[in-house]
Amino acid sequence: MIRVRFAPSPTGFLHIGGLRTALYNFLFAKKNKGKFVLRIEDTDVKRMVPGAIENLIKTLEIFKLKWDEGPILPKKQKRFKSQIPNFEFKGKYGPYLQSQRLTIYQKLAEQLVKMGAAYYCFCTPEDLEKMRQEQIAKKMPPMYDERCRKLSEKEIKKKLNQKNPYVIRLKVPEGGKIKFNDIIRGEIGFDFKNIDDQVLLKSDGYPTYHLAVVIDDY
Repeated sequence: MIRVRFAPSPTGFLHIGGLRTALYNFLFAKKNKGKFVLRIEDTDVKRMVPGAIENLIKTLEIFKLKWDEGPILPKKQKRFKSQIPNFEFKGKYGPYLQSQRLTIYQKLAEQLVKMGAAYYCFCTPEDLEKMRQEQIAKKMPPMYDERCRKLSEKEIKKKLNQKNPYVIRLKVPEGGKIKFNDIIRGEIGFDFKNIDDQVLLKSDGYPTYHLAVVIDDY
């Protein structure tokens, strides 16, 4: 079955481009007798706008873009609030708010570490800013220098026992190239050496887009 998802981030109110995307998803799903899923990607806590989720839902309702799965406002929810209301959900793959799926992301991020596909990074924001400035001074593209990737098991265990804050980074292969076929541009490839070890799980336990979107789509 065709399943499409419209997955806005509540860091602002729904704009015309987002509404157009929702319309395309809705029409494509209906044409193919599929499901139109609404997912809220609310993991960017610092940029969250109060009332944005309620505004989004209300806007889709006004334009009659009915979703088959996703959050719905409680029937007693009469007006927008500064705090996220206790949403109700329809569909069997919920909850459809990423902020309510943190244990799933955390479990799978730890699994990636055990598999050797990711690693703990204990660098502080100050460490990262210093690294960035040094690279800029040398006219190098700012990237993580993989220093925590080189830590021994003993060093990692010690830092974890000391409760040092950490993020989990993707362990990008050191050599080779990734290739894929794009429907418009054909075959596209990137050297792994030019791809940063992206953060998958932040120190506050929230996932980045790179991790959450893949898990939820799956």
